[in-house]
Amino acid sequence: MARIFSGIQPSGELHIGNYLGAVKNWVQLQETHPGALFCVVDYHAITGAYDPAVLRARRWGMAKSLLAAGIDPAKCALFMQSDVPEHTELSWIFTTLTPLGDLERQTQFKDKSSKVESIPAGLLMYPVLQSADILLYRADSVPVGEDQIQHLELARDTARKWNAKFGQEYFPEPKPLLTPTRRIMGLDGQSKMSKSLGNTIGLMETDDEIWAKLRPAMTDPQRVRKTDVGRPEVCNIFQLHKAFSSAETVAHVDAQCRTAGWGCMDCKKVLQEGMVQELTPIRRRAEMLDTEPQRVLDALASGAETARGIARETMREVRGYMGLDAVTIPTDSPA
Repeated sequence: MARIFSGIQPSGELHIGNYLGAVKNWVQLQETHPGALFCVVDYHAITGAYDPAVLRARRWGMAKSLLAAGIDPAKCALFMQSDVPEHTELSWIFTTLTPLGDLERQTQFKDKSSKVESIPAGLLMYPVLQSADILLYRADSVPVGEDQIQHLELARDTARKWNAKFGQEYFPEPKPLLTPTRRIMGLDGQSKMSKSLGNTIGLMETDDEIWAKLRPAMTDPQRVRKTDVGRPEVCNIFQLHKAFSSAETVAHVDAQCRTAGWGCMDCKKVLQEGMVQELTPIRRRAEMLDTEPQRVLDALASGAETARGIARETMREVRGYMGLDAVTIPTDSPA
């Protein structure tokens, strides 16, 4: 069976963007791919300026949220990247195979580096570490969003280069498993949902808090009056209906929008009902974990133990193929 690996940055508690774009899919994959590995990639979170206390809180919040959202440590391994030092060891090895130009052409690097005066090397090397994250576990498949395809292609290229250089078919070329839900736009309808932009709905928010954010959210910009017919295909609220409402409700919303049978507020109220139905159990599980924090720590410790077992074996074999295993007295000299 294919081995699954995927990671998520520790941005604190989950919001519906990363829940729909990644985590909901992980919960389903742990049922079909026992032993999947899901990692909170905290080393990736330190490529820019950060507050250690904030990072510590966000790591905890993400771990708790993942468990509350349905990640089951009995079915998969959930762990912190920093608890498995082999990630950085393999990353260094991969830097010796990766051309600088390949990294400078990465879309995310060009975008992020244009926004800072001094570019940290870690920002450039981000996709090399990401390749190591995946290949350390010799993962066959990686659930990703469309914005990560370029980084995954670098991992595939790295696997090919290492295999060719050391004469082994050791690392598989990981294939993307595109998440069923495409990129989730923010409530402002202008950009990807992001906590830093303030255009999200958190999984732990109450019914009233959800409505307070849905009520002013952007809809079809051409629908000015309730009597104007709408275009569901360009409405972000309708896209959220596809994620949170039943197929029957989605079809009804579509018809009501196109005929101006409903106004946008009517549509949002129905969406809130669907969101509350799905998110309330998650919020309650998170509240329970707040009273039993040891369960979060135990899940992370168990996941790290599983991950390190695989990682140690990978690095033992990699070192052997590369001549980096234990030093021995040579029996003859290489030509």
